[in-house]
Amino acid sequence: MKLGYNTNGFGYHRLEDAIAIIAETGFQAVALTLDVHHLNPFTASAAEVSEVARLLHRHKLDCVIETGARFLLDPRRKHRPTLIDDEPDTRIHFMYRAAEIASDLGASVLSYWSGARPEQGSHPDDELFKRLAFQVGKVEELCKRHGLQAALEPEPGMLVEKMADYDRLAGLLGYQPGLTLDVGHLECVESQPVNGHLSKYAQVLYNVQLDDMLPGRHRHLFFGEGSVDFAAVFAALRQIGYEGPACVELSEASRTAVETARKAMQFLNHTLNGQP
Repeated sequence: MKLGYNTNGFGYHRLEDAIAIIAETGFQAVALTLDVHHLNPFTASAAEVSEVARLLHRHKLDCVIETGARFLLDPRRKHRPTLIDDEPDTRIHFMYRAAEIASDLGASVLSYWSGARPEQGSHPDDELFKRLAFQVGKVEELCKRHGLQAALEPEPGMLVEKMADYDRLAGLLGYQPGLTLDVGHLECVESQPVNGHLSKYAQVLYNVQLDDMLPGRHRHLFFGEGSVDFAAVFAALRQIGYEGPACVELSEASRTAVETARKAMQFLNHTLNGQP
């Protein structure tokens, strides 16, 4: 696997500096969260995208494009609109731009999620899952055209929250769409061990996010502050032969970004290789 770090944990850094620090720290990949301050997909020029591509190449970093920016699309409503809202056009436009940028950067994966249920109205889940299946099919097609793997992330509080929700979606699609699995999210919402889910969905697992978490509490914690069994997690990833990105996601750690990234690499080296 390619250990990486998410730029949403460098919220107070320029993107070029964050990329350099992530590489210097020893990570092999960067999960680039497109955001208002990090390669804004609606304002970034072709020259800016090309410069980021050069930086990634210079630092020999693989890239995942993350689409979970909180207020990029609506400055007053976090994560809105979603793919399942009544008016999802802005989100769909964002996905198209994200795929274009991912292709230009040489990224391997485009990670996204379903979104939470609409704020207004009383839409039954049957209708919302049908909406989502339609949009996921389009995202999968879009990514294939750009040579990318689309990776849907189950997330607490969203329509696709648990793996049972993912299975319901897959039933409507007639196939299993690509997956991003956040080990902290699995610890938060699932009753079965995290490693079991990694093994079960190995064939469609394209992206992994690393953070600690506690059952029932959706807050990304540093390693050792929650209850995730990381030895079991990495043993499962080794067993399935996972070779994709596995990126640390600690979006609340931007105030201590450099120190946190270094500590994260130390933990990962120790857990994976027994290094001090």
